[in-house]
Amino acid sequence: MESLAQLEALCERLYNSQDSAERAHAENTLKCFSVNIDYISRCQYILDNALTPYALMLASSSLLKQVTEHSLSLQLRLDIRNYLINYLANRGPELQPFVTGSLIQLLCRVTKFGWFDDDRFREVAKESMKFLSQATSDHYAIGLKILNQLVCEMNQPNPGLPSTLHRRVACSFRDQSLFQIFQISLTSLSQLKNDVGSRLQELALSLALKCLSFDFVGTSIDESSEEFGTVQIPSGWKPVLEDPSTLQIFFDYYAITKPPLSKEALECLVRLASVRRSLFTNDVTRSKFLAHLMTGTKEILQTGQGLADHDNYHEYCRLLGRFRVNYQLSELVNVEGYSDWIRLVAEFTSKSLQSWQWASSSVYYLLGLWSRLVTSVPYLKGDAPSLLDEFVPKITEGFITSRFDSVQAGFPDDLSENPLDNVELLQDQLDCFPYLCRFQYESSSMFVINVMEPVLQVYTERAQLQTADNSELSVIEAKLSWIVHMIAAILKIKQCTGCSVDSQEVIDAELSARVLRLINVTDSGLHSQRYGAISKQRLDRAILTFFQHFRKSYVGDQAMHSSKLYARLSDLIGLHDHLLLLNVIVGKIATNLKCYTESEEVINHTLSLFLELASGYMTGKLLMKLDTVKFIVANHTREHFPFLEEYRCSRSRTTFYYTIGWLIFMEGSPVKFKSSMDPLLQVFVSLESTPDAMFRTDTVKFALIGLMRDLRGIAMATNSHRTYGLLFDWLYPAHMQILLKGISHWADTPEVTTPLLKFMAEFVLNKAQRLTFDSSSPNGILLFREVSKLLVAYGSRILSLPNAADIYAFKYKGIWIALTILARALAGNYVNFGVFELYGDRALADALDIALKMCLSVPLADILAYRKLTRAYFAFLEVLFNSHILFILNMDTNTFMHIVGSLESGLKGLDSNISSQCASAIDNLAAFYFNNITMGEAPTSPAAINLARHIAECPNLFPEILKTLFEIVLFEDCSNQWSLSRPMLSLILISEQIFTDLKAHILGSQAAEQHQRLSLCFDKLMTDVTRSLDSKNRDKFTQNLTIFRHDFRVK
Repeated sequence: MESLAQLEALCERLYNSQDSAERAHAENTLKCFSVNIDYISRCQYILDNALTPYALMLASSSLLKQVTEHSLSLQLRLDIRNYLINYLANRGPELQPFVTGSLIQLLCRVTKFGWFDDDRFREVAKESMKFLSQATSDHYAIGLKILNQLVCEMNQPNPGLPSTLHRRVACSFRDQSLFQIFQISLTSLSQLKNDVGSRLQELALSLALKCLSFDFVGTSIDESSEEFGTVQIPSGWKPVLEDPSTLQIFFDYYAITKPPLSKEALECLVRLASVRRSLFTNDVTRSKFLAHLMTGTKEILQTGQGLADHDNYHEYCRLLGRFRVNYQLSELVNVEGYSDWIRLVAEFTSKSLQSWQWASSSVYYLLGLWSRLVTSVPYLKGDAPSLLDEFVPKITEGFITSRFDSVQAGFPDDLSENPLDNVELLQDQLDCFPYLCRFQYESSSMFVINVMEPVLQVYTERAQLQTADNSELSVIEAKLSWIVHMIAAILKIKQCTGCSVDSQEVIDAELSARVLRLINVTDSGLHSQRYGAISKQRLDRAILTFFQHFRKSYVGDQAMHSSKLYARLSDLIGLHDHLLLLNVIVGKIATNLKCYTESEEVINHTLSLFLELASGYMTGKLLMKLDTVKFIVANHTREHFPFLEEYRCSRSRTTFYYTIGWLIFMEGSPVKFKSSMDPLLQVFVSLESTPDAMFRTDTVKFALIGLMRDLRGIAMATNSHRTYGLLFDWLYPAHMQILLKGISHWADTPEVTTPLLKFMAEFVLNKAQRLTFDSSSPNGILLFREVSKLLVAYGSRILSLPNAADIYAFKYKGIWIALTILARALAGNYVNFGVFELYGDRALADALDIALKMCLSVPLADILAYRKLTRAYFAFLEVLFNSHILFILNMDTNTFMHIVGSLESGLKGLDSNISSQCASAIDNLAAFYFNNITMGEAPTSPAAINLARHIAECPNLFPEILKTLFEIVLFEDCSNQWSLSRPMLSLILISEQIFTDLKAHILGSQAAEQHQRLSLCFDKLMTDVTRSLDSKNRDKFTQNLTIFRHDFRVK
């Protein structure tokens, strides 16, 4: 870098050039600034002397990287901090906003990373106050920006900072500075009130929102979701929140600002409305707070100010929705002005329902509030009227009408999806609706029936015609879909307020009868030619949803005998018991499976309903009495169910055969099983007769994929020793060869290998002890030999193939399923593995070797990046360390270190199941060391000698793992403390020295005044713990650890 001018030109190119090659060249040349620590002084030189903003930006972003990725000396970091504060004070106002932003981010990062290293880092709020007290508005803005960025930085985990340390810094910041910063934001807001629309107002408001959105208790809120629970504001904030001016300032700001600022003011109010109830001194102060919220929201409704803006409107609906989370109806009713407030909210809700295009998703917050009010009515004491009787029926009718209007108008093209397409989401959204309906069920149900009858009438007439207007039929089907979904939602919830159970059941029957009449029409006449129409598919999914909810409420012996529903259904449509009704449901299932070939959604939904019926204890037995079901079990072929041929539905085959398996095994007769398996036998026979040369054709490919998915379904349905035995004897040894042939010919095609390996993973899983063979049977060993052959065939081929672009689909997916197969076979407890070595059989050794090669072929970063691969890998390691530790110990030291190192990474992950598996594996390793080396004489067995050699080469291994375990238990919220305590004891017992050093290290990281107390905590940890690993001693240590953790964390 000869001159600053050249550097500025390079930076200009880096940030502004359109040519990617030129940008890449600039980036490479300038990389040294962010990588090499010696360049830090040059960054300072650039900041002092450069003239272009891009050069300043380079210096700032390079320093940010240096601070985040390198551990710089304390003095250097303090110098950077002081330099930045002076720089921003002197030159801040004249810099470009993006440079200021970057420098402020650097200041906050340095502050966070050094929070516990020196008290001066913690004075950043005080430094910001100096900016705020300057005369110029530019300095004021910089002060607010620093605080905004600081709260943001403290609230978000950083890649360079362990999560335990992040949480400690965040908690310390919360306790020491956050309240003061919130007060600064409030003071600024009141000072800036007249400064309408200024940048400063925006910064002060955004600061208040960031403080209220802080993750106070470390629950790591899901940012993607709008919903959050109560806001856990610390008790010290009580006086400010009980002060009426705090709430008022946000209502004032809503009134005086324009969007998007006004939306931020509402967001602050949403947070304040969600403050935990226990924060307030007593009921009186809480009631005052509630009254203030109600008055403020009422005034907004009276003036309607700002609600024409969509974001404001949505946020305002959320604010009203928060009333249901934190307050009871009895509290609302007693507030002065309740009757005006509830009337205005009712009018607002009705208006929102009328303008459904505009308010589609926001309406559900309002319905949620109403349903909560309605369900609280029975608990209302006292005389104050709730006035719900007057408003709720109107809102219910308004909702139904609005859905109809939305269909009539047709959804605009820019609406990304029709709500009827996402059935699960729709049912969630309709959750509130039944409470409103059942509040005054008679009038609401009459309204539904009166709306539905004419539409059903027209639909029935259209079935008789030869041709029809498709767009008209689409609208009719959409209206019927909405009504059926609503009736399904009503039947899902049998909670009643206001009228007797019997009368509710009679009304349920009235509504159900209308849907059952509709079912008679949907597959008749003209409608039976419309399976390709999307509106018809939506209607059929609505009907399936109705069946699912109806079955839960009204099918089964108890419902049958006690319910008034069937008596009324008998009068209306002649269905007098649940067997007849099941027949209707199964009839519809059969029709859907026959008539739909293309629509994956309808097929999947139909099959999940079928599976629910078959696997239910009561309904399963009833199904076997029905002729339709007997027909499906006997004829599950492509001729009868064309969807089986459709490749896009091939995943559904597993569910279809799982259900058929349930039904076959319910009777459990071998003859029935054999005859039902005939269609699959034909496929096996044709595949077995295909010569090798012809095995790479599409016909074979699709036959294999289908067969594997079908077999996996059947295998999933075997839940007992007897039923599994039927399938095992049918498959082995006659047809196992095809699996090996399939994997050998198609190893490079995941479409084939994935279903094949997944079938095997199901087949070797010993769930419900189904794989228990007789004591004289070699079947367990024979099955494992097949597993070994299959894994070696797959592993040896997949490892020799070059990587593809989508490496997960091409390689990693197959590898994780293969590891799952082996882990399940090793842990299934149906093979005596000693037999293999005894008789010189390589099956076990080959399977373990190829599995290890597959593990080592995947970089650890990738193993941790793909969730399913992570789970399979660690489950496999747990089994290895538990049952085959000698295999691990006999590896070379590098491999051994890599495997054990990966266990440490697994401990640090967020998934408690995985960290428990890693803890168990480490415990097995440490216990082996303790029993054979620490307590043994001199190690004699080859495995013990190997382990001693590994540890001698890497003496830091055990201390590092123990340190990690202590950090997790002490500084993180771990839900699996019991599991983590097990390896901790084993590691402590291996060497007293390790434990003593670690104790000193942990004490050193804490404040000096705490040392004596924490040292006592450590002494108590080992009270009554002896030098042994028997279970009694382990339990004692686990108890001590719980007390130790609690005492250590007390502030």
